[in-house]
Amino acid sequence: MTEPTRPAAASRPALALHDVSVGHTERPLVEHIDLAVLPGQVTALIGPNGSGKTTLLKTIAGQLKPLSGSIELCGEDLQAMQVSETARIMSALFTGRPRTELLTTKDIVDAGRYPYTGRLGTLSDDDEQVVREVMEATGTWGLRDRDFAHMSDGQRQRALIARALCQQPRVLLLDEPTSYLDIRAQIDMLQLLRRYARERGIAVLASLHEIELAQKAADRIVCIRDGRVLHQGEPSEIFTAPVIADLYDLDRSSFIDAFGSVELPRPEGKPRVFVIAGGGSGAAGCFRELQQAGVPFSAGVLHGNDVDGLLAASLAATVICERDFEPISDEAIERAKQEVRECGALICCLERFGRMNARNGELVAYAHELGLPVFPSAKAYLDSLDR
Repeated sequence: MTEPTRPAAASRPALALHDVSVGHTERPLVEHIDLAVLPGQVTALIGPNGSGKTTLLKTIAGQLKPLSGSIELCGEDLQAMQVSETARIMSALFTGRPRTELLTTKDIVDAGRYPYTGRLGTLSDDDEQVVREVMEATGTWGLRDRDFAHMSDGQRQRALIARALCQQPRVLLLDEPTSYLDIRAQIDMLQLLRRYARERGIAVLASLHEIELAQKAADRIVCIRDGRVLHQGEPSEIFTAPVIADLYDLDRSSFIDAFGSVELPRPEGKPRVFVIAGGGSGAAGCFRELQQAGVPFSAGVLHGNDVDGLLAASLAATVICERDFEPISDEAIERAKQEVRECGALICCLERFGRMNARNGELVAYAHELGLPVFPSAKAYLDSLDR
């Protein structure tokens, strides 16, 4: 029988950490952690490799003892709870793979019901219904008779997530749950976890390396670095250039808030070509093609919050911008003409100009007057360099 839906909203945390320090030895890896996860809430741990995310999850799961502080599970002191009691409340998935011999996928998922089956481990009809429901939700029911040891990493990952969900936990700990999954499977799995959290009131705490997925899937973000919680808050508070640059030691221009993406560094050196873009025509390929070819470039005249303006701020050596919703000014045109002269070549990604960027046509005419080569795309420009 399917467990009754729990209310998704609650004032009392399902999981709470009070001044907790964690580590594998007496020396703390992460100190003074204060954290609360509410029922129905997905909280993501992000941070550099080796920052202590997995160690924190293992401590909460009871595999390691906290060096100091206290952990509460549904209002109870975790250290005072029996293992059988915590197994009915909390489930966990870590990156290690169980060693199996002659076990089917369903055998693995069945193990999630063992906290409810008694000593013999025999599943009731209700247990079997729970197993089937979760396996169908995770796309593993069709794999139920397959040898677990001979499935792909992605298939095994989905089965292990199904096992964790079969425990019908109130707190779910996940260490890199999207590992081994292709992009479609990642999206499907995170959507499933969000739905289960919301509909069943599960508090989910997961470490994620893919920050773009954390931004989209989590209700709250906890950033760990240098032995402490550096930041925590809602995604809109965390996924900003200053915070992400601070967390991962990046140049601030590498993270674009509007896209939620990290870009490779801009090519070094003096700009060699001026790019006219706008309305996404540069972001559609030109800017990144030049970057990948190692060609420094200037761009303009763009509006700052246009998609091309946002991306050029990260990738271009120089960007000439105009205020949003304003026609291009004389000052911006003169600055752009100077860049065109210094670059010595021009790429125009636009087939036509609109009212706000009409004066960019003057830059094309200016390049022709100077006898500079004008190209319709980055590919055409790059091909000319090979000749």
